[in-house]
Amino acid sequence: MLASPMDAVGFTTLRGHFTDRVVVTYDPRGAARNPIDTTDIPPTDHAEDLHRVITALGVGPVDVFASSGGAVNVLALVAAHPEDVRVVVAHEPPCFAYLPDRDNALALTRDIKATYEREGSPAAMAKFITTVMLRGEITQEVLDAPAPDPAMFGMTGGDDGSRTDPLMRNMPSCMEYEPDVAALRALGDRLVIAVGEESGEELAARGGRSVAAAVGVEPVVFPSNHGGFLGGEHGQQGDPDAFAAKLRDVLAERG
Repeated sequence: MLASPMDAVGFTTLRGHFTDRVVVTYDPRGAARNPIDTTDIPPTDHAEDLHRVITALGVGPVDVFASSGGAVNVLALVAAHPEDVRVVVAHEPPCFAYLPDRDNALALTRDIKATYEREGSPAAMAKFITTVMLRGEITQEVLDAPAPDPAMFGMTGGDDGSRTDPLMRNMPSCMEYEPDVAALRALGDRLVIAVGEESGEELAARGGRSVAAAVGVEPVVFPSNHGGFLGGEHGQQGDPDAFAAKLRDVLAERG
């Protein structure tokens, strides 16, 4: 079970539903227990990290549940190392390559990164939170909107000078990543693109559906929303019981 930049703690509740299986979680590069740096981390680098983890396990192909940025990373993994996985469930990968409003969506992402580099975390995170709450296509009006006040989201203080936030280090390369459609098609039923039933037209769900359409598969609807598997971790509550049941069913069906 993996995400990015969310670390292993985020899967505490979900992995508790799979006590009959060996579950491996890990902290992605630059997050939690990993060394801190300031360099950007593209999905291809994360994919090679995942390949090294799976190889080190020495158990052959594994089932993978990956969410958000982790879902983008696992799409890069299976393109480079399809032998690593048995079944992969990519939950709401925020890939913008196939969106009709791709250019505007990527411009918004690049502006968040530029804001981070120029003004630091509070200003950038305010823009990021506003962005993930958007529903529907990104218009020029959205791009031209005034910058949100970080205080609206409980963030106070200015730029502390740090530039080690793993979320910002993943941007914009995570959203810019263009999956290898031919490689994904070759996986057949081993690949599941999942979206939350409550996610509607949020960007990550739209990204997931656009990847599914490019590959030529139907997205599989999971309970709840982008954080549907969370059971209070990071202050977010999804529907982890129903989410885990759906994940178990999908793994059984596709395996």
